[in-house]
Amino acid sequence: MNQRQQQFEVALETCDRHAARLSWAMQTLASQFPLTPEALERLSAIDLAVMDQFVIRYSKLQDAMGAKLLPSVLDLTQEQGELRTFIDKLNRLEKIGALESAEKWQELREMRNQFAHDYPNDPEIQANLLNKAYPGWGFAERIG
Repeated sequence: MNQRQQQFEVALETCDRHAARLSWAMQTLASQFPLTPEALERLSAIDLAVMDQFVIRYSKLQDAMGAKLLPSVLDLTQEQGELRTFIDKLNRLEKIGALESAEKWQELREMRNQFAHDYPNDPEIQANLLNKAYPGWGFAERIG
């Protein structure tokens, strides 16, 4: 196995691990969705911990895919041309079939960025963000 293949395999294993834990968290909490601000405030300590697991794994998966997996796919396929910006890379990945949609990836990335902001005193914002992210979690299952 050459270095390119090895980098891809390591990135894929990392993403698979995050995806599996994200999937577990979502399956565990499936009955809670869609969340209302009131329901969010009534979640048990265990459900809140699982919700935190979802947010953390969602973010880590996004980060690992963006920083490691997607660049290694481009490297492994030896795509030609200058890809200066991340959107150029996303568009190339979409063109070669490695991504379903560059636009969808950007939407998922924006949700990850919103998770980076904590809204402890606003359960309405928290519930809306979690509800928005919940249907998008399927991207995690398509990695492996």
